[in-house]
Formats: sequence, C-alpha cells, structure tokens
Amino acid sequence: MLKVSVIVHTYNHENYIRQTLESILNQQVNFEFEVIVGDDASPDSTPKIIQEYQAKFPTIIKPLLHPKNLGGYGKGNTLATLSVCQGKYIAAMDGDDYWTNPLKLQKQVDFLDKNPDFVACFHNALIHFEDGSHPDMCVNDDHQRAVTTIEDLVGEDEIWYMATSAVMFRNGVIKSYPQWFHDSKSGDIPRYILLGKNGKFFYINEIMSVYRKNGGGMSFTDGKKDANFLFNRIGMYRGIDKELDFRFHQKINKNIARYYLMLANSIQFGNNFFRSRYFALKSLKLSSPNSEEHLKYVYKKYIIPHSFMKIYAQTKGNLEKLFY
Repeated sequence: MLKVSVIVHTYNHENYIRQTLESILNQQVNFEFEVIVGDDASPDSTPKIIQEYQAKFPTIIKPLLHPKNLGGYGKGNTLATLSVCQGKYIAAMDGDDYWTNPLKLQKQVDFLDKNPDFVACFHNALIHFEDGSHPDMCVNDDHQRAVTTIEDLVGEDEIWYMATSAVMFRNGVIKSYPQWFHDSKSGDIPRYILLGKNGKFFYINEIMSVYRKNGGGMSFTDGKKDANFLFNRIGMYRGIDKELDFRFHQKINKNIARYYLMLANSIQFGNNFFRSRYFALKSLKLSSPNSEEHLKYVYKKYIIPHSFMKIYAQTKGNLEKLFY
C-alpha cells in the first residue's frame, strides 16, 4: 500500500500549476507516494501542463482530466480524486497553492505513524494575496493550540484555521459524505467536521505551504453581502448541527444568527423593508439570550426605520440646544 496520496484540484490554474507540482515532486521522503491531479475541465492550458508532467513522472503523476465540469462548487472533482486514492494518508492541495518545506510530507507521516489516535495533522501556512491588497500573513497565530478536537471546530463564529495545503488525514476515516456536504460551497469546513467526529488533529508549528488568494479563488467570488452565499452557509451549519446530533445546538444557532443578520444587510434584501427586518428579528431569536447592547444595536441598525431614527436624532439635537 502506498503511504501517501496527494490530491491536487485544478481549474484554470495554468499560471500556478507548475509551481504546485514542482513543490510536491521536491518532497524528500523515505516512502512512495502518488499525485492524483483532478482537473475540472479547465478551458486554459492547465490540462496540457498536467499531461506534460505525467510524461516526465509516469509512476507518480496520475491525471484525472474531466471532459466536463463536475460542478458542485468543485466537490465533484474533489470526490473523484478521493475515490481513487490508494495511500494510507491523504494530503490535499489546490492547484494554485504550493509547499515550501521539502520535508512536509515526511514530518506529517512520521507523526501519524506514531500517533494512531489522531485522524489528521496540519501545519501553519502563509496567506499570499496575489493582488497585493494585503501583506502576507500566517493562517495560525502564536496562540494556536497543539491539539484540536470537534469542540474546537464548532463555535458562535465561523471557525477556520487549517489551510487546504496544510492538512494530512487518514484515508478511510470518512466513510460517506452526507447531502449537506455536497450542497455546501465550502469544502474544508465540512471535511474537518467529518474528520473531527472521529478523532483529534495535531498542529505542527511550522510554515510549510503558501495559500494564494487571487481573483479566481472561491474567497473572491463569495461575499458576505450576497444572499446566495449566506443562505448556503446557513444550510451548511444546519447540516453540521444535525451531523453532530445537536450537541452544540446553541453555539451553532448563534453562528447561524450571524448569517441572518448579514442577510438583513445583503445586496438582495438590504433595501427590502419587510424582508430585511424579518431576517434581523430571526437573527435575534436564534442568538437568544442576547445582551442589552446587542439588542440595541440590532433594533437601531436593522429594525427601527432609518427615517424615524433620523427624525429622532434631529429632534433630540434640537431639544438639547433649546434646554442646554
């Protein structure tokens, strides 16, 4: 049995895929590994570049060149690569990311071999903004805990601190993928939940990969003012709630409440008097009990008509001038 299956997911990555594959082939290991490259029908030259590397490394590079885009926010491509993995462990990579430490695979395999009670391990990664809008930053800060459990992956806010390129997990831990996984636009968060149901994650405190953020990435097409994205997130967290047998129901409801409040200010509903206020009230109900400060904020910003607040502010100002 192969030790590691590296899965690479690509779509229109002609400018990056060479660096991605080179960073994998440069790994220094004492075991055999395969590289399954799933291309989701890219119209650019990505498939040709993958074939070029397969010709050079036929025993390592194994292309899955889909003639038609499999859809599902990339899930079809992901599940296709996972279904053919032969390795004991799986290391995932997007086609525009790359590894920076040639010992990455070896270090993660050594840990998982010695610690069978852990289902996965991950390391720090550098976030690089291709458009230069932000300086490079680390995914994990100095306070990152060494051990992550399912309790750490569920909270009142969205939790994400494992870059795709940083995680290695045991093949076969996830037996099946539920419908909410397929429906979600996010791939990483649902996968980590499904893995976390079965064991712990270990954090290796080293930067060993780069996570690119660019105009073609999911993070640029998803926006927290877009109702479609927000409804999708709500559905994902309802699925997670059920998946975890409602053990974290109150926390997850508070997280869902955040998305309803964003819906109240979304592009599609922000100017709709009734829908906007409906979502704001639903947010308050789901996030109950609320602090007095939070209640005042929601009522003032989302529920009480802005025209009334403007008149109130002007009246208050005039009265203060009159009496003071």
